[in-house]
Amino acid sequence: MFDVGRLHSVSMASLSSKLFAAAQKRIPGGVNSPVRAFRNVGSAPFFIERAEGAKIWDVDGNEYIDYVGSWGPAILGHAPKVVVAAVREAATRGVSFGIPSPLEVEMAELICNWVPSIEKVRMVNSGTEATMSCLRLARGFTGRDKIIKFDGCYHGHVDALLVKSGSGALTHGRPDSAGVPQTFVDLTISLPFNDVDLVRRAFQKNEIAAAILEPIPANAGLYFPCEDFLSILHEECTKHGALLIFDEVMTGFRVARGGAQEIYGIKPDLTALGKVIGGGLPVGAFGGRAEIMDHLSPDGPVYQAGTLSGNPLAMAAGLAQLRELDRIDAWKLLEKLGAQLEKAAREALRKSKVGATFHRVGSMFCLFFASGPIVDLAGAQRSDLKMFAKYFQGCLKRGVYFAPSQFETGFISTAHSSDDIERTGAVVRESLLEL
Repeated sequence: MFDVGRLHSVSMASLSSKLFAAAQKRIPGGVNSPVRAFRNVGSAPFFIERAEGAKIWDVDGNEYIDYVGSWGPAILGHAPKVVVAAVREAATRGVSFGIPSPLEVEMAELICNWVPSIEKVRMVNSGTEATMSCLRLARGFTGRDKIIKFDGCYHGHVDALLVKSGSGALTHGRPDSAGVPQTFVDLTISLPFNDVDLVRRAFQKNEIAAAILEPIPANAGLYFPCEDFLSILHEECTKHGALLIFDEVMTGFRVARGGAQEIYGIKPDLTALGKVIGGGLPVGAFGGRAEIMDHLSPDGPVYQAGTLSGNPLAMAAGLAQLRELDRIDAWKLLEKLGAQLEKAAREALRKSKVGATFHRVGSMFCLFFASGPIVDLAGAQRSDLKMFAKYFQGCLKRGVYFAPSQFETGFISTAHSSDDIERTGAVVRESLLEL
């Protein structure tokens, strides 16, 4: 057994390195999710001891302003009092039942009230489960097999969707994964994001069950749908009897109360959710039109299940977080903080004369080390990864933690203060000038 306490008797500077060495002996790559390995920024990962608000502290005692936020769910910051209190109270009544609880009904009502396209919803335990279930349901509902996805959009580690995907697969230079049968790949058509001509051609030549995409791609950096792209995709799906699936695992309840579909005025047939609705605990959900959702077992022939789905801890945490977001009108605050960071970043870029492109929507942002415009995966892949790694290390040594990958998105929380943003702007400027 590895005794973390024993390490405190040795040099503090060596704690993270010793932990990582021990982890590599027992955990593949030393990490439980690939992007945490820090391989593409030229260093080993550090290990976190605690987190609170907008700050994290590693085992070596270093403090950082955090813009990863557990990869999105910490929208109120780390360990918000309302969420901690809700989890503590729920845990005293039992951490898991495997039978229905009132909290599941409350969460379902809230989601359906906030997202007009969702008439019925089912809870799962991750974003991957949510997108996987959406695909199975779409195929069961339409009686078709083929799926359209878009290059750079990451929908979890579902076999059929690990084709030109984003996130960790892209970060480590392997957009496709070993172990995925070719027969699965043959059922997946991956198209460039924002290319409406290829969308139309794909529908003309194939019987499509569904098109799935991140309406705002946030796993190959962050870029946006061009004018009419989403509406044309919606039209093509409707015309050809296919379902439109929005993967709002990242954007749901973060970019707006009703997600990206509220911003763009598009009602997808199915929506995958996650991150924010768990308050930091593992959770996901998928929902859509009642006539589609009613194809799920036990009412319909499409099987989907999960022993811990809708567990009381995740539901309590998620309900507390969502209600607090609504109470404080968090989206106005997040937009204000995001605009402050964007202004500082753009000013830093102007002074440094570094050729880079800054993208932001609400509290999500990305600095590409490539010239614009960037509207798809090909544009994102023009980024200078060596320059990004130097920039990342420059920010980290100054106490600001961004995601250790050019192809990930940054997140602001309501716990970030104006002073945090100002300090971050200074760090960004110093790090860019250092390049």
